[in-house]
Amino acid sequence: MAGPVFAAAVVLPEDFYHPLLNDSKKMSDAHRRALRPVIEEQALAWSVVKVEAEEIDRLNILWASVTGMQRAVQGLGVRPDFLLIDGNKFRPFDGYPYATVVHGDATYASIAAASVLAKTYRDDYMIALAQEFPQYGWERNMGYPTKEHIEAVRRYGYTVHHRKSFHVKELEPTLL
Repeated sequence: MAGPVFAAAVVLPEDFYHPLLNDSKKMSDAHRRALRPVIEEQALAWSVVKVEAEEIDRLNILWASVTGMQRAVQGLGVRPDFLLIDGNKFRPFDGYPYATVVHGDATYASIAAASVLAKTYRDDYMIALAQEFPQYGWERNMGYPTKEHIEAVRRYGYTVHHRKSFHVKELEPTLL
């Protein structure tokens, strides 16, 4: 419901292995946080970017995520030979060959590493943003449509960080 989408690109050494690395959604916050510096130190290159709520509203969440992925690749500082993309949608750009992989973050270490960076950077951003907007509980719900967050929107309204294109059924009467 709120906050930017974060995307990351990671180029790992061929022999990279870490026993905790997995799909970031299946990892504990403690494991993601333990892995982040390992990824940042051992990756050949990495980049994390954010796409703000306003751009998400303009493009929709899917294409904003793809745009973020493209920007993350451009921020690597090295040109990868091939892109592995988590999911089933992508737009060709800059002549990069690529493959989309559904559940790629559970299949490829580089995609899993990128998901860890994107998730931890977004969480850190939302925790910091919660200092400015404590009534929404973003340090706990990270901007997702939890009961707490929905109730806060009902009570305090939307902020500039809320995605106008993200509709929550429980809030539809307040959107009129």
